[in-house]
Amino acid sequence: MTLRNLFTAVALALPACTGVALAEDTAILRIKAESGGAFFAAECQRCHAVDQTHESYGPRLEGVIGRKAGSVEGYPYSDALKAASFVWTEPALRAWMEDNQGFVPGTKMRHVGIDDPAVQEFILAYLRTVPQAN
Repeated sequence: MTLRNLFTAVALALPACTGVALAEDTAILRIKAESGGAFFAAECQRCHAVDQTHESYGPRLEGVIGRKAGSVEGYPYSDALKAASFVWTEPALRAWMEDNQGFVPGTKMRHVGIDDPAVQEFILAYLRTVPQAN
């Protein structure tokens, strides 16, 4: 095989490989979100809902990623979260899941202690799929 034929073969194969990679990425994201939903149900759902149709002891978490901390209308936050000046980014949510009392001292939420980074990632994958509140 000449060098030119090799380059042609690689050029023709790359789009097919990219399509397979995208399909795998989509499947992996779907599986992570589904698994994250199961972890959310086991670790978070007893207090938090992700939509208006379910009761929620804690603040609802629809659209939580990118939302200002302590900002759900009508929820009686602790003084610590009312005074918080950060946005719920993925790193902030990881820190909260691992040690909410250490991250925001004085919060009224009991410590959950989800310190496994893989479980945190699955829960975040699920939360990424939860739409903003209407």
